[in-house]
Formats: sequence, C-alpha cells, structure tokens
Amino acid sequence: MKWSVQQLLSYKQKGLHVNESVDVSDLVKKDREIRHISPVHVTGDTLFSNDAITFRLHIEGKMTLPCARTLNDVEYPFSIEANEIFKLDEWATFEEEEDVHELEDNTVDLLPYVKERILLEKPMQVFSDEEEGPAPVSGKDWELVPEEEQGKKVDPRLKDLEKFFEKEE
Repeated sequence: MKWSVQQLLSYKQKGLHVNESVDVSDLVKKDREIRHISPVHVTGDTLFSNDAITFRLHIEGKMTLPCARTLNDVEYPFSIEANEIFKLDEWATFEEEEDVHELEDNTVDLLPYVKERILLEKPMQVFSDEEEGPAPVSGKDWELVPEEEQGKKVDPRLKDLEKFFEKEE
C-alpha cells in the first residue's frame, strides 16, 4: 500500500481502488494488550484534487484481547471507516481541523496510518462470557462480587450508620 506520486497521478482520470489484505502483526509488539491480530482487509477509493489526494478507507479485521475480568482471550472484530488526506502541493493550505499528512520521499504509504487507526479504535476493555479464568476471583481482604449482589450488601464500615435512621417506636 505504497505508491509514488507519479503512480497516483496516473490514476487521476480512472481513479484508484484499494482492495488489499495487510499483515499488521507487529502491532502485538507495540501494544501488549493485543495478543494476536489477523491480517487486516483494507478497501477504499481515492479522490483527487489539485492540492491533495484523499483515501476513503474501510478497515476490517479481528484482534485477540484479554478479558478485563478473567484475563481469558476474547476475539474482538473491528470495522473502521477512515479518511486519510495527503498533501500533493507543498504550498497548498488547509484548514486547521483537517488532518493532512505530508509526503515522505515523494511517496504515499498508507500502512502506518492503517496501524494507527487500529490502535486508536482498540477498546479499553472487553469481557469474556466465561466466569472462570487465569485471574483470581478473591484475595486477601477482597472478593469479586457481581453487581446484583453488590446493590443488596451494605458496607460493613457503614453498618452502624443505620441506627441513626431507624425510627423510634
């Protein structure tokens, strides 16, 4: 997914359609929470203007992440829509809100931007359907309590405060 500016300009009339499967397995080294990531399928089209080229991309794949509760492997499918704009004319100006990328060595390389989008879209937590896993459910002075039970229990430190709210009979 790397093109020179000359190659891209040759597609200006007929357009360029991207449809590739990309290996992004090195993301496992960058983010310790990603245990595995399958090859990612990237599709999209390009829009040409005098000053820039815009890639409208759809990125799909699956990554394996640890469950936040049990540490079991959870397969997380993702589907990302992205627009990447590359500046063709070095003197062109764009609005501040637009994220426009500069060309490096007169080439456009989409792979680093695809990897960046995947890392940005990775969820903070995922949960497994399994109750048991490598993570302990209790320890010294603590225990994992389901939310349903937690609402019914009163914190033992606050138990004596109930006396103040009892009605005198």
